[in-house]
Amino acid sequence: QLQLVESGGGLVQPGGSLRLSCAASEFILNYYAIVWFRQAPGKEREGVSCIGSSALSGGGTNYADSVKGRFTISIDNAKNTVYLQMNNLKPEDTAVYYCAADRGSSRCNSMMVVTPAHLWGQGTQVTVSS
Repeated sequence: QLQLVESGGGLVQPGGSLRLSCAASEFILNYYAIVWFRQAPGKEREGVSCIGSSALSGGGTNYADSVKGRFTISIDNAKNTVYLQMNNLKPEDTAVYYCAADRGSSRCNSMMVVTPAHLWGQGTQVTVSS
């Protein structure tokens, strides 16, 4: 079935790095806009980064202001996997991170708002603490 699986989360000290992976089955990631979201307890789910379809829409990436210069989104088409490289992590980055394929768009939306068109993974916990 259509499925996304996140991995790579864990506990890291402030200033450390993690790389999250989002692997897809039964569909090709590079035909959709893929968005990383995160959600901390008691807070709304927020968009972190997006990568557009290079096959359909010329690619392109967007980042939330809070992570610009620290996070990098990328795709490995051979592995059908999207990555989120997170550097210089801060305690406020602590959250469950989800990847989502936007079945309604091949282009990134700078707002990175949750829509019913998103296909979700189960999430991976990132905890930044000393």
